[in-house]
Amino acid sequence: MKNRVIKVDTLARVEGEGGIFIKIADGKITDTKLRIYEPPRFFEAFMRGRSYAEAPDITARICGICPIAYQMSSVHAMEDAFGMTVDGQLRELRRLIYCGEWIESHVLHVYMLHAPDFLGYEDALLLAKDKPDLVKDALRMKKIGNEIVTLLGGREIHPINVKVGGFYKVPGKTDLQAMVENLKWGRDKAIETVKLTSTFEFPDLEVPYEYVSLNHPSEYPMLGDRFITSHGLDIAVREYEFHFEERHIGHSNALHSVLKGLGAYHVGPLARYNLNFDKLTPLAKEVAQDVKMLPVVNNPFKSIVVRSIETVYAFDLALQIIAEYEEPPEPSIPVTPVPGIGFGASEAPRGTLYHRYRLDDEGLITDAKIVPPTAQNLPTIEADLRKFVTANIDMEREQLTWKVEQVVRNYDPCISCATHFVRIEWE
Repeated sequence: MKNRVIKVDTLARVEGEGGIFIKIADGKITDTKLRIYEPPRFFEAFMRGRSYAEAPDITARICGICPIAYQMSSVHAMEDAFGMTVDGQLRELRRLIYCGEWIESHVLHVYMLHAPDFLGYEDALLLAKDKPDLVKDALRMKKIGNEIVTLLGGREIHPINVKVGGFYKVPGKTDLQAMVENLKWGRDKAIETVKLTSTFEFPDLEVPYEYVSLNHPSEYPMLGDRFITSHGLDIAVREYEFHFEERHIGHSNALHSVLKGLGAYHVGPLARYNLNFDKLTPLAKEVAQDVKMLPVVNNPFKSIVVRSIETVYAFDLALQIIAEYEEPPEPSIPVTPVPGIGFGASEAPRGTLYHRYRLDDEGLITDAKIVPPTAQNLPTIEADLRKFVTANIDMEREQLTWKVEQVVRNYDPCISCATHFVRIEWE
């Protein structure tokens, strides 16, 4: 049983198309590939010649799960190019719409995609059959996140109300106050989620990752102007490409990102948590302490607990923003396009998202670069697969299949979040 192939031809129910291949010979892994074969969509190319004002709406179409991240990274890049700063209540509204995205994305992942692995169910439908109240509560929590995005973004899928300089329309104070009771209910359920996920049995996999996330002086990062890493790198967003690079990989249409001189790195909830724990709200930190989930957390399977803690944070932060909200006099600040290069980044639910644009004197995009979080994590996912399979090479076939699926789902990758996608073939 020392020769086998773990092979995935097609991933089902995913954001994109891909497969996985691991070959074992004489008890050793000889090949590991996370193959992304979806045809390139060329978003960077067809952004050329478009107005800066179109960037938020076009880039939002890259992902139906985290469109806010694409919008925020794009507007920050444009504002950087034009020398603008959006602050005050407009910036707080940006953080609030981000709360909505984190809530709906994290809850979807935790309950529908990841928890069935730990609770012994093949999929969320079987989980719902045995535990209907659990799934109903999860769907209600997710709906609350969607409602925030709808209120601020104009609609819950591919929002249309975000613009360079702010919003096309801002909500009134009473509009936000109407959400408070639901948010309080959701915050309580998020705390219960942390307690539930912290009781799961986690496979043994400790990895000293090189973590990378945005950083802000006083905020747990959704938005930020600097990157920090485990080894002490602290750079402005505009310095990103001096330290990180994308590489073409033969088995993947998705580029792989590496940290120059160090190689693979890890973005996402674990990175944010380990590098910025002290900036969580007091409630989120208290919940983390209650379940003894303090940094540094190096087991990727425990990312489900960290996502749950971040969900508590998002509900709690949303309530704080609403309590302090005063409607701004204008929904946006004036924009004056100038030629230049702009850099922007934000923290999508599954990790850091970087944008860079070059603009001409009419505000038309002449060049664009977009680095999504999943592409940054692909080398790290492959490394996790190698390490986990090596440590469990003698595991029974069906059990190994189950666990290898979990290894990939730990990252909530946009391209690989299927419930069933791994088949083991024996040579």
